[in-house]
Amino acid sequence: MTPVLTRRWSSPRSWAISTYRKLDGYSALTDALKTEPGRLVELMKNSGLRGRGGAGFPTGLKWSFLPAPDGGPRYLVINADEGEPGTCKDIPLMMADPHSLIEGCIITCYAIGSSLAAIYIRGEAVQALRRVTQAVREARAAGFLGTNILGTGFDCDIVVHAGAGAYICGEETALLDSLEGRRGQPRLKPPFPAVAGLYARPTVVNNVETIASVPAIVSGGSDWYRKMGTEKSPGPKIYSLSGHVTRPGQYEAAMGTTLRQLLEAAGGMKDGIPLKFFTPGGSSTPIFTPEHLDVPLSFDDVAAAGSMLGTTALMCFNETVSVPWAVWKWLEFYKHESCGKCTPCREGTGWLVQILRRVVSGRGTLQDLDVLTDAASNIQGRSFCALGDAAATPILSSFKYFRHEFEDLVTGRMPPVVRTEQLVGAH
Repeated sequence: MTPVLTRRWSSPRSWAISTYRKLDGYSALTDALKTEPGRLVELMKNSGLRGRGGAGFPTGLKWSFLPAPDGGPRYLVINADEGEPGTCKDIPLMMADPHSLIEGCIITCYAIGSSLAAIYIRGEAVQALRRVTQAVREARAAGFLGTNILGTGFDCDIVVHAGAGAYICGEETALLDSLEGRRGQPRLKPPFPAVAGLYARPTVVNNVETIASVPAIVSGGSDWYRKMGTEKSPGPKIYSLSGHVTRPGQYEAAMGTTLRQLLEAAGGMKDGIPLKFFTPGGSSTPIFTPEHLDVPLSFDDVAAAGSMLGTTALMCFNETVSVPWAVWKWLEFYKHESCGKCTPCREGTGWLVQILRRVVSGRGTLQDLDVLTDAASNIQGRSFCALGDAAATPILSSFKYFRHEFEDLVTGRMPPVVRTEQLVGAH
C-alpha cells in the first residue's frame, strides 16, 4: 500500500511547514474552503472513516450530531493524551508530521462551524508538544490560522494545551473537565459532548490519527479512501508493534491487515522465540493467542473474534513471559491511574492488585483465583467510565486462555515470578 498517513515521515525536516507544503500540504484546505460545510460532513460519512482513538465510532456521523447553529461558539477538541499501555502512534505522528493534524483541524472546524480547536497533549510528551506548538505558529504566520483565512472570511485558531499525565484524561469528558481547569474526572452522560461539551457548548472530540486523515480524504475523495481496508473499516491505519518483535515501531497498512503480515514486515519475533500472546489494541483489550494471528485487524473482525481493535497497540509477548506477571503489571497501572470517582474502580482495582501480588509471589490460593474472577466480573460494566472495564479485561481474558498458569503459581507447580520483598513499596 502506498503510504498515506506516514508518507512524509522520512522526508528531511518532515515537521516543517516548508516540507509539508512541498508535499501537497494545505492544498486540501484550499479545496475544502471552496466547499459547503455540509458536503464535507457527507464526504466523511461516505468515506467510512472511523475514530482511531479506540471506539471506532464513524467520524462523519459524530460531526453530524452537533445541533443546528444557535449563534454561540462550538469547539473541536483533539484527544492527544496517549496514555494506553502499548499505544504509541499519535506522538510519532505529531513529531514527524504535525501539519497534517493542523490542516485536519482547520478543515474540521470549517465543516462543523467552529472557530476554535484545542489540542490536548499528554504533558510528558514534551517534544511532541513543542513540535505541534511550533507548527501552529508556522500555520498562523502563513495565513492558514487567524482571521479571514485565505480570503474566505473564515476565522479559526488553535490552542495547544499540555495535560499533567493523567490516564483518566484520555476519557473524553475527563479531558474536557481538565481543559476547563478542573480535576480530570469523567462526566455523567448524557448530555454528550456533541450537545454540551467544552464550556457546555457543542463539541466534537476526535483522536489525532482521525483528524490527520481528513486532508487525505478531502484530496482523494471517499471512493479512493474506500479502496483501502475493509468494507466496514476502510482506509489505512498506523499499527504500533512493540514487545518481543525484531523491529518494533509504527507500521502503516490497510485496515484488515493481520498480525502475521505485520510480523513479517517487522522481521518476525525477536530471537526466534515463538509468540505466546498479544494485545490487539492495548492492555485494555482482551488478549489474543497465536490462533488469532490471521484475524483481520479491523473493528468488526477483531470484535467477532472476542476482543477490540482499540488503538491498534499490538504488544507481542513471547513464550518466556509469565501471563500472571503481565496481568499484575497492568493492574498496578490501572490501580494507580484510577481517578477515585466511583467505588467499583476505586476499591476494585485495589482488591485485584492485592490478590495478584499474592498470586505472583506464590502466596495465593485457589480461592483467590475465584475471587479475582468474581471481583473483575463485578467491576466490568459497573464503573463510571471505561477504566474499570479496562482493569477487569486483562484478568478475565487471561483466565480464558491461561488460567492454568495462575493455578500453577498458587499450587506451587510453578515457582513465584516475583519475590515478596520485591513487592514492598509497590504502587
